[in-house]
Amino acid sequence: MRRPRPARTPLTLAGMTIDAVFFDVGEVLVDETREYGTWADWLGIPRHTFSAVFGAIVAQGQDYRETFQVFQPGFDLATERKRRAEVGQPESFGEIDLYPDVRPCLGELRAQGLTVGVAGNQTARAEDILRELELPIDVLGTSDSWDAEKPSTAFFERLIVEAGVPAERILYVGDRLDNDIRPAAELGISTAVVRRGPWGHILREATAQRVLDADVEQWCLFQLDGLADLPSLVRRHNLQTG
Repeated sequence: MRRPRPARTPLTLAGMTIDAVFFDVGEVLVDETREYGTWADWLGIPRHTFSAVFGAIVAQGQDYRETFQVFQPGFDLATERKRRAEVGQPESFGEIDLYPDVRPCLGELRAQGLTVGVAGNQTARAEDILRELELPIDVLGTSDSWDAEKPSTAFFERLIVEAGVPAERILYVGDRLDNDIRPAAELGISTAVVRRGPWGHILREATAQRVLDADVEQWCLFQLDGLADLPSLVRRHNLQTG
């Protein structure tokens, strides 16, 4: 098995300008509160209870899909997605679910002449919805269309190809230290973590150290509470390193 390269820290990437910025989807661009609420409804579980168990699963470092197994052992997500669609209750999101800072951030980064992309673990249906939203981006890719899922190396290797620039000149913005930050950094991609959503608030500091056995958060070039400040941070970084 090929061993991943050691993660590059902000210090080792200090001399690299950022030419492309790629974003994860859930809890980076899209507030998933409403969508996970509909899954609780589908299972017949109070939303508060579903959210509490979901958080416990995240804190244990388990796959979030284990949440469904707690309430319905043997639950198959792909099958249930199909069932929901058949009865007119498909997974969905829209403009109302975008965080308010998303469009301004994407637009400002593009105005700086950067390649802006969206790449995340999403279904083909979600990719269609993202296209319909007509975000100001240059590249859109999902695990379904790329046939590769985070945190696999294949996913981020495809992202590098789509970006069209060397890995060290790409910034990947995600909310998950496990699925987003660590695998991207291991390929030499710069990273920014956004502290929102379950993973952004739970999987950090002592919990992250216990689950990941590494201080992955400190690998990030930027640590953010939202996207509003990202364009100015990138501009300043590029002025200092260009």
